[in-house]
Amino acid sequence: MSFFKRLKESISSKAEAVTSKFKEGLAKTRDAFVERVDDLFSRRKKIDEDFYEELEEILIGADVGVNTMLKLIDTLRAEVKKRKIENPSELQPILSEKLIELLKGDEQSGMNLNPNGLSIILFVGVNGVGKTTTIGKMAHMYKSQGKKVLMAAGDTFRAGAIEQLETWGERVGVDVIKQQSGSDPAAVMFDAVQAAKTRGVDILLCDTAGRLQNKVNLMEELNKIYRVIQREVPDAPHEVLLVLDATTGQNALSQAKLFGDKTGLTGLVLTKLDGTAKGGIVVAIRQELHLPVKFVGLGEKMDDLQQFDSDQFVNALFTKWVSEQKEEVEQ
Repeated sequence: MSFFKRLKESISSKAEAVTSKFKEGLAKTRDAFVERVDDLFSRRKKIDEDFYEELEEILIGADVGVNTMLKLIDTLRAEVKKRKIENPSELQPILSEKLIELLKGDEQSGMNLNPNGLSIILFVGVNGVGKTTTIGKMAHMYKSQGKKVLMAAGDTFRAGAIEQLETWGERVGVDVIKQQSGSDPAAVMFDAVQAAKTRGVDILLCDTAGRLQNKVNLMEELNKIYRVIQREVPDAPHEVLLVLDATTGQNALSQAKLFGDKTGLTGLVLTKLDGTAKGGIVVAIRQELHLPVKFVGLGEKMDDLQQFDSDQFVNALFTKWVSEQKEEVEQ
């Protein structure tokens, strides 16, 4: 069975081969990355060192990262040798398949929520990455699923952060637990957890300050918040999500590494993926950090925060290749 046939069957259970959200959100990356790959595979008539060098440049240009690029190229070389492939076009489905494998890894991208009570999700990340907006969109998502949601305004440092979260609360119809600007964030979290328990809330979404990631006081503050939450709900927080701006490329990787050592990250949210032609950063981050990408931001609308799916991601990128394989799939 061909790769594309297996990919189609795996996605058919989700109602459609490629969701329009992923397809639209990855348009810039598809135009910049896939078109160059497509040109390379159709222009080159043989698989030689020049072919591999050009493919390396394309992968680096898409922000896949050096380590991931080398791993991918080595894998392709091994497949070419093993299958005795001579025509570059035969590598198209193999490249897609290997990208999915790199994105999936060992971890699951689904959310770890408490099925029988309160689930607490803590959001961390530097200023400007879209953290508060992500929380608002996630509140909308869970409320749409019929869950009772509450938000905690734990970023008491940045001017306007509390008001921004309140604005989102008004938009999506979700209450915000807050104190005045400059208050102890851990005290806000304590109040929020108590309110969540009293009101029978299903999901508590907690915002935190986003000062520069190398500031010791911020990391100590996050650890204090973490301890307060754990004291009140022993198995919480159920998720600690690092929000990263996809348009910052490799800088997002350095942020993630610094946060990961201090805050017990369980997953990643990549925002503004629709605003960059370097969507390969998803692959790089997934490989370098060994953390699952839980959600991606694919636009500015309230429902443009999508749970990440590696099949849909790669299929949206290589939609042209998939369509070209339709005859083979249906045979």
